[in-house]
Amino acid sequence: MTLTADAGAAQAAGSDAAQETVYRPRHDLDLGRTVGVLRRGGTDPTTVIDGRVIWRAVRTPLGAATLALRVAGDEVRATAWGAGAAEALDRVPDLCGARDDADGFDASGHPLIAEVARRNPGIRLTRTDEVFDALAGSILEQKVTAMQAFGAWRFLVSRFGEPAPGPTPRPLFAPPAASVWRTIPSWSWHRAAVEPPQSKTLVRAAARGDSIERAMRTAATGADRDRVLTSLPGIGVWTSAETRIRALGDPDAVSVGDFHLAHEVGYVLTGSRTDDDGMLELLAPWAGHRQRVIRLIYASGVKEPRRGPRLAPENHRDR
Repeated sequence: MTLTADAGAAQAAGSDAAQETVYRPRHDLDLGRTVGVLRRGGTDPTTVIDGRVIWRAVRTPLGAATLALRVAGDEVRATAWGAGAAEALDRVPDLCGARDDADGFDASGHPLIAEVARRNPGIRLTRTDEVFDALAGSILEQKVTAMQAFGAWRFLVSRFGEPAPGPTPRPLFAPPAASVWRTIPSWSWHRAAVEPPQSKTLVRAAARGDSIERAMRTAATGADRDRVLTSLPGIGVWTSAETRIRALGDPDAVSVGDFHLAHEVGYVLTGSRTDDDGMLELLAPWAGHRQRVIRLIYASGVKEPRRGPRLAPENHRDR
């Protein structure tokens, strides 16, 4: 791994100046499949995939920053703008899966998984270290359709987040800090079509935002991280897993309770759908790497045929 940046010179030029770095991974890297999973829908105000460039707006202790990532040969070229640009560049290796350890993973136990792994050696597990941002987005996705959750995320982040600096392809916003989520008024949750259980859960979690971040970073195992998050009212194993996947690149996290996941896993591995218990049984041979297998399942392109119409979300905003 090689990471180079002249952060001091760029800082002297001012926070509006672009800072650049080149990351040379020691592993195969499919940037789109690795970092692109962080995008919450096509209108995500924090992440844009513009051709071969992935743009991310991030929050740092020094302020908002914009990060642009693109592949050139065997390098990832990163450019950042804003007061937090240097820290955003420091995160590039982890975003590209530098800390993803696949030791002990054996794809040969299932012919399709083995073939997908062979064809996609560049799929890595990204890690943002943005624990509360991942938690907030996951809470908004509880028990609603993706369309509803992505709409709420877009509405709230665009209004309460910090505008991202730099020449972004469209306006981007860094997610609000925990202290800001706590102050969002009730009518904004209502306009975002966020149900009261989710808004109350997020506000309660935001009140402990700093302690959650510290506890998650010191927890040694996935089970320890689960205990940290599920000790909070309104947060269960699904929300915990979704947070661990994005923020910490947890290779074993499984989103038990997901409406579609068990069906997809069962269909790809056996040809028929299953429930959560069946999914866990199917994934058990890959203990320690179950999220890695799920990522390969998604990359396989195999989909269970849809059996019914989409849920039409109820609109509460005009009441």
